[in-house]
Amino acid sequence: MRPETTIAPRLLTEQPARHPSPTVKASSLAYLIFERPDLKKAARYLEDFGLHTSQCDGDTLYLRGPGAAPYCYRVHRAAKQRFVGFGLTLNSLDDLHKLARLPGASGIEPAQGPGAGQRVRLIDPSGFCVEAVYGQTPADQWPHRPALVVNQPDNTPRINNTQRPPAAPPEVIRLGHVVLEVADYQATCAWYTGHFGLIPSDVQVFADGSPAVAFLRLDLGDRPADHHTLALAQGMMPAYSHSAYEVVDADAVGMGQRVLRERGWVHAWGIGRHILGSQIFDYWQDPWGDKHEHYCDGDLFTADHPTGLHRISAQAMAQWGQRMPRSFTRPRMRLAVIRAMFHHLRRSPDLTVRKLITLARLFG
Repeated sequence: MRPETTIAPRLLTEQPARHPSPTVKASSLAYLIFERPDLKKAARYLEDFGLHTSQCDGDTLYLRGPGAAPYCYRVHRAAKQRFVGFGLTLNSLDDLHKLARLPGASGIEPAQGPGAGQRVRLIDPSGFCVEAVYGQTPADQWPHRPALVVNQPDNTPRINNTQRPPAAPPEVIRLGHVVLEVADYQATCAWYTGHFGLIPSDVQVFADGSPAVAFLRLDLGDRPADHHTLALAQGMMPAYSHSAYEVVDADAVGMGQRVLRERGWVHAWGIGRHILGSQIFDYWQDPWGDKHEHYCDGDLFTADHPTGLHRISAQAMAQWGQRMPRSFTRPRMRLAVIRAMFHHLRRSPDLTVRKLITLARLFG
């Protein structure tokens, strides 16, 4: 289901668009990187959320799910909290060499943490760190509970058997996606489509024909890919919006809400079903206010699926469930944030007063 409009929106900018010959094509979202002043508090929240601590090396914490990924979440001890960036997995050592030749890239070096391997570190045009990784050793896997068998009016496979999912943190099966706000939209989007081969699945468009949000997926050819691995939203300044973690079914999403609420964590939005991406979602805040999403039943697209265009609107956020609260997108208005907003408004070719007014009216 897609948002309906009387006049089809048009995209009038160069990005987002497929690149005909990207530097490489990333194969997966490997991990996220954060800095936090309190690793114990970070671990307590993330384990309640459904991740497992795989390693803690004094000042660095690594967490994972039950699959082959050695870790999907890395936390460094630091005086202040911030989102640093993320890792993208590559298909070959040759791909690493290609990225290492880009301006500002590090050389090829040993990758950090469980799984080892090799990496190249880059900085995108908005200042986020991207670690391109290859050759990680897969982790030992453990089984997770299967999805519940569901009775439907015309199909009733569950007879003489009750539904009793465990009253425990839901198992995070894998890291799904990350959403970032950026001021320099065109340059940042072109960097990801041009260097990592990301494809726009759906784009929400402002009235002037420029992109408000682009949902970008991996180019895996005929193999289906998540609707988005990275989403870029036009913002006042570079900022982490949220990250998303797949769980096995809707009962896991619901049990996550019960457990996190009972353990005193702060709810952000949900439960509902998104329109673009279609996933059932529930969002929670970590101790520093950063949002983390449980989700299940998301869209999968092959590389040949065309891009959808949609008008930006508050109603386009969900098919059902709680209306998105304004607190979900409202920035924490500190003096540094206000200064950064005016800095980017003066220098960014993509950020205008009209767009700020539109965003504030819709979501602020």
